[in-house]
Amino acid sequence: MRRRNRVLVTGGAGFLGSHLCERLLSKDNEVICVDNYFTGSRENIAITLSHPHFEAIRHDITFPLYVEVDEIYNLACPASPVHYQFDPVQTTKVSVHGAINMLGLAKRLHVPILQASTSEVYGDPDVHPQSEDYWGNVNPIGPRACYDEGKRCAETLFFDYRRQHGIPIKIARIFNTYGPRMHVNDGRVVSSFVACALRDEPLAVYGDGEQTRSFCYIDDLIDGLIRLMNTPRDVTGPINLGNMSEITILELAETVIRLTGSKSIIVHKELPEDDPRRRRPDIGKARTVLGWNPTTPLETGLERTIEYFDRLLRTPHGVYETTIG
Repeated sequence: MRRRNRVLVTGGAGFLGSHLCERLLSKDNEVICVDNYFTGSRENIAITLSHPHFEAIRHDITFPLYVEVDEIYNLACPASPVHYQFDPVQTTKVSVHGAINMLGLAKRLHVPILQASTSEVYGDPDVHPQSEDYWGNVNPIGPRACYDEGKRCAETLFFDYRRQHGIPIKIARIFNTYGPRMHVNDGRVVSSFVACALRDEPLAVYGDGEQTRSFCYIDDLIDGLIRLMNTPRDVTGPINLGNMSEITILELAETVIRLTGSKSIIVHKELPEDDPRRRRPDIGKARTVLGWNPTTPLETGLERTIEYFDRLLRTPHGVYETTIG
């Protein structure tokens, strides 16, 4: 009988990680989910906790981890400004120390490891759309640097481990992703807009709202991550994963109000420091190398996300109705 592939997912109880764990289980893998539950939640993995091939471990990857696996997906890191700025020193530690520990594990086991990097490595880009050969425009001492520079340093470590130790690495640069299980209080634009609209509260648009983003639905993103992991050893990335469809923040707010039938109004607030003006991936490499292209239309994905948040907010003690602190 064929032995199941044993896969480690750090940050496995988070938004991305929980969906990845489910998908991997559906493909007949054994999955070890590692999370310290800083932003992740056991409710996110409730559906998989009883699965015979799933194991959840509470652990902070800034400390070494000793397990036996065949693949590693390193997703552990707060990913929204509200969360990664809450403890910026720890955010940097997760990106850097966490990467070192997971790369050390991959080195010991001689297994492939995938790093969930981010479009934030491009900073406030001077090049549009952003392709993988663009080095970025990042403020190294700004309030977002703990995340931006932490992820950039993690990419450096991954490539140095490959050059020095021959570790098979994969790097995905993930652009704005949304869908069910987003944290209701994470400050990300989709979750904030949907939650406020469902409560008929004002939607806060920063600046004039003409800054743009490109939103990828969670199912499409997970497909891209798995395709990247399954590429030959010489395919390292970085590879952009995101949706090419670009929308202004003001247009997104208007769309969410329309889809929810909300009575919310739009209010304008001061633009945060270092907030990117434009964000859209060049996914030519993902299309060519992975045969990947996002297929979920924005309105379809938003409707699914709205349905999830509507159920969540109707729960007397919603999963995410607490704040960090």
